[in-house]
Amino acid sequence: MNKIADTFQSPAEQEHATRVQLAALYRLVAHFRLTDMIDTHITARVPGESPSFLINRHGVLFQEMCASDLVRIDYLGRVCEGENATHEDVNAAGFVIHSAIHMARPDLHFIIHTHSASGIAVAAQEHGLLPISQHAMKYYEKLAYHDYEGIALSLSERERLVNDLGQHNAMILRNHGLLTAGATAHDAFQEFYYLERACDAQIKALAGGSPLRMPSPEVCRLTASQYVRESSPRTNKLAWQAALRLIDKDMPDYRS
Repeated sequence: MNKIADTFQSPAEQEHATRVQLAALYRLVAHFRLTDMIDTHITARVPGESPSFLINRHGVLFQEMCASDLVRIDYLGRVCEGENATHEDVNAAGFVIHSAIHMARPDLHFIIHTHSASGIAVAAQEHGLLPISQHAMKYYEKLAYHDYEGIALSLSERERLVNDLGQHNAMILRNHGLLTAGATAHDAFQEFYYLERACDAQIKALAGGSPLRMPSPEVCRLTASQYVRESSPRTNKLAWQAALRLIDKDMPDYRS
């Protein structure tokens, strides 16, 4: 269920709230210096009966993204009526990846895709993400992998991508980057933040050159389960509110 639809009554209010939260995600990715200029994308499903989602206007930097910069498109990639944009304002690769997941996983309303240096580095390692940190153990047996097929311009890749994702909320795109998602903006942000930190820790640990300490599978499974507690939704929301304070003071224009 889309939590935004539970709070705001009219379709216009629901869409505006979604736009603000999505713009905040763009600004936060920029705040943590995990952008790739105008590439990579964060999307959000628009509440309502007409299947559509919001994506960044291609060419707008993440650190300058505003709610009004987001473009609403349908699942065929067509710009929706009323948008001050054309199909040229939507990056084709972003559409292919995000439309695939939005169509296949109605439980995931926000999707984040990044090309961070550490994320790409782990995506290029044969062993993938190692359970060598508490952050990484959050994803133990809960992380998907998708093999690289070139720049994601072919619609035929969508089926393979969603098959690889399965019921996971996080995925490493081999030789490419990271992808995380959630039912809410704060859930997606938590998945993104911890996976990025786990990758960063792994690259630094491997660079140290010393043997790595691997916890037992039993400890890894326990740790992964501890991330899913009754208090987790509240914790995620508190972390999201704290993250918003990072940008609300100096960059409040994201709401416009």
